[in-house]
Amino acid sequence: MDTSEILISREEIDEMVKRVASEINRDYAGEELVVIPILTGAFIFASDLIRELKMPVNIDFMQVSSYVGENSTGVLKIKKDITVDIKGQHVLIVEDIVDTGRTLKLLKELLGKKEPKSLKICTAFDKPDRRLTDLVPDYNGIVVPDKFIVGYGLDYNGHFRNYKDIRIVR
Repeated sequence: MDTSEILISREEIDEMVKRVASEINRDYAGEELVVIPILTGAFIFASDLIRELKMPVNIDFMQVSSYVGENSTGVLKIKKDITVDIKGQHVLIVEDIVDTGRTLKLLKELLGKKEPKSLKICTAFDKPDRRLTDLVPDYNGIVVPDKFIVGYGLDYNGHFRNYKDIRIVR
């Protein structure tokens, strides 16, 4: 497996994080925000993003999956649920990548039943060419081509999350 081709540099990622954080800071100025990174992929992006946020932030995590290797199964499996009560709270789901949109659409429906004041989605990377749903992220980092990518939290069967940039898998 070849991961030598860099698609997005660390510098481009840093700029994206600051831009997305400024959009969130603008929209939630003075309001508390519950940030829910989706494990495992979003933890690196969420860590960088949260440090740029200016409002009070409450953090909880979810771990969900609908992928095996490169393929989406279309079935949402909840491995770890949130423990914080989000009723009446502004909630931001933070994801590493939106691909087919199935996982996040199901997750948004599930969390919506807990009656948050608002519920938005933030993604580091968006792959709209693979979308199978009408889901559109509220905060969108970088649009990527329909290639399998790794790095900055994105993996292939648990490997390559530690790359500081985004690389194409060949």
